Amino acid sequence: MNKHQRIRKNEEFQRIIGLKHTFVTRNYIIYYDRKKEENPRFGLSVSKKIGKAHIRNLIKRQLRMMIIDIVDFSGYEYDAIIIVRADYLHNSFDDNKKSLAKALKKVRII
Repeated sequence: MNKHQRIRKNEEFQRIIGLKHTFVTRNYIIYYDRKKEENPRFGLSVSKKIGKAHIRNLIKRQLRMMIIDIVDFSGYEYDAIIIVRADYLHNSFDDNKKSLAKALKKVRII
């Protein structure tokens, strides 16, 4: 996932979260909105409650790889914020990937 495919500014996070288009699963909370720029973008958020910095960074790296594998960026129409919940740590990488793919399909993002 390139830098131009990421949401990084707090104002953009708050705008998308404020719209309250949301989908909640056991592992993720997904906020979404139609894309505002040419490229679709994702924002990732992992709370300090999940773990220390090296754990949070590992989770964000894993999420980026999952998104690259799951999402087809050519026909993609949404910006999305993915917030990780505590149950994420109790599952394997493959289970988390399947859960994310299922959640994104339900939201009709992919």
